[in-house]
Amino acid sequence: MKKFLIVANWKLHGNINMISNFFEYMKLYTSMDLEQNIVIAPPTVYLERIYKKIEKTNIVLGAQNVDINIEGSFTGETSISMLKEIGVRYVIVGHSERRLWHHENSELIAKKIYLIKKFNLIPILCIGETKEDKKNNATKKTIIKQLNDIIAVLGSSVFQNIVIAYEPIWAIGTGLASDPKTTQLIHEFIKNYIRTYDSSISNVLVQYGGSVNPKNAKLFISQPDIDGLLVGSASLNPKEFLKIIQIAYNIYKSKNI
Repeated sequence: MKKFLIVANWKLHGNINMISNFFEYMKLYTSMDLEQNIVIAPPTVYLERIYKKIEKTNIVLGAQNVDINIEGSFTGETSISMLKEIGVRYVIVGHSERRLWHHENSELIAKKIYLIKKFNLIPILCIGETKEDKKNNATKKTIIKQLNDIIAVLGSSVFQNIVIAYEPIWAIGTGLASDPKTTQLIHEFIKNYIRTYDSSISNVLVQYGGSVNPKNAKLFISQPDIDGLLVGSASLNPKEFLKIIQIAYNIYKSKNI
């Protein structure tokens, strides 16, 4: 079956009781004989707790952030070696909320990607345009800049074995998801743009994020170049998240018959 990836970004949500209820319900999924196509990215404080719940399942662990230092006097930070030690496989970088609220620039994001790959983990690089960019028909221009900023520091080969999450900023948490057909064209554009640098790059996954829910998931996943979903609020509800997983699995399975 074609590779796909569904990522749950819990952001600053969750508590011990919620986690217990979530994974009790998710046993319906973990009992299925599937590949490791599902990632849960909780707040850092819950990473190890969740790893113990998914260690022998087909769900893998993701982190929402990582510091650029391995160790030292950096109060409040978490290093890539610490994340790897507790079972993290994927790390989200470049999310628009971190770019905005934590003033993360392209140079810092590139450093994080470098460390993630150095430790043989997989970065999930978030890119996407603002409402103003969309209004000015500058979506592709914005995406090119975000990709070029990374290439300028790390080279085009960085996109080998990486996940790109196209998340239009105006769609995040607004309930206004991007049009699926337009999103398909953007995903195709992202893949083709990367291949203009290196035609051998064939295994980059590009997923969509931004107000994804069980009602619109099928419309996105049915598109040929959308390789999965980065799910926000809907991933906090195990019933909704499991519906999205089942929709994705059925569609990707049918694509490979």
